[in-house]
Amino acid sequence: MIELTEAAVVEVKRLLKLENREEWGLRVGVVGGGCSGLSYTLAFDEAAKEKDTVLEQGGVRVFVDPKSYLFLNGMKLDYSTDLLNGGFNFVNPNAKRTCSCGSSFSA
Repeated sequence: MIELTEAAVVEVKRLLKLENREEWGLRVGVVGGGCSGLSYTLAFDEAAKEKDTVLEQGGVRVFVDPKSYLFLNGMKLDYSTDLLNGGFNFVNPNAKRTCSCGSSFSA
């Protein structure tokens, strides 16, 4: 399961509304690259793909492809308005090492 904090739910809904895509969902994924080997991805998607895991939290649908789900199961997605470390933050218990910016990891 992937958990979105209340702050993340509020921000995703705000961004979807801003783009006039309130019916869309949030695609969370992992791709190769970054200074630690794997990088997180976030994007809006109109619908789930055939083999996606689909979760819903606070009215936000979350789509995750099967390969990414192996690395993201148990992750918490948070959002902060902190001046230095603001934005979406990934709290991933599967990450053995993360980079200082928090956008890549190794498993």
